[in-house]
Amino acid sequence: MNELRVLYKNVFESEEGKKILGDLEARYSIHGTTFSSDASETAYREGQRTVVLFIKSMLREQPTIEEREVYE
Repeated sequence: MNELRVLYKNVFESEEGKKILGDLEARYSIHGTTFSSDASETAYREGQRTVVLFIKSMLREQPTIEEREVYE
């Protein structure tokens, strides 16, 4: 997992990667609501948001307890 974390950091901590991550955050409601009156649409949007949250979690120095449980 550490090797994979390094790869994520190499990509997303570059100037280009920071721009892409910023675009993904804006595009997929990372700082807003994913709610829709259609439950399927809400689930779809939340799935998109979860991908961005995962990328951001890979850029942290220390994984959270939940991340350690999933990847160990």
